[in-house]
Amino acid sequence: MEIKGQVERITYHNEENGYTIAKMKAQGRTDLVTIVGTLFSVTPGEGVKLSGYWDRHPKYGEQFKIISCETVMPATARGIEKYLGSGMVKGIGPVMAKRLVTKFGSDTFTIIENDIDKLHEVQGIGEKRVEMIKVAWEEQKEIRDVMVFLQGNGVSPVYAMKIYRQYGKD
Repeated sequence: MEIKGQVERITYHNEENGYTIAKMKAQGRTDLVTIVGTLFSVTPGEGVKLSGYWDRHPKYGEQFKIISCETVMPATARGIEKYLGSGMVKGIGPVMAKRLVTKFGSDTFTIIENDIDKLHEVQGIGEKRVEMIKVAWEEQKEIRDVMVFLQGNGVSPVYAMKIYRQYGKD
């Protein structure tokens, strides 16, 4: 089975093995869904497409057990703000994320990716911060690309994470 949606918050994450418990706003559901499984680098605001199955935990109720995960960059201004404000991109916190999205709206990722010098138009962003954001953005992109490649070739998320930690982008 497959579900799509946006990660709202991370309840628990183990850095060593990637085991994660999170809440997700799933398409077609009104309440937040609990998702459980191995997720390498998912952040609040990030869109995901998950394969797995529904299970009922005796204490915590209905949960979606993750077999595989494909990340999808958020498309809405709210999702972009939440993603950037999560701390995943060094140099951007919640306040700066709000300023960026207020200025650029749903084009914020495109600006960061293709025309990063436009960030100078936002109050509080100088040359040092632009460089910090640029480096952090490239690192995140690299991780996402490697993970998508490995998982697309049948490597489980746990092994994909181990491979990335050992060899990096190479």
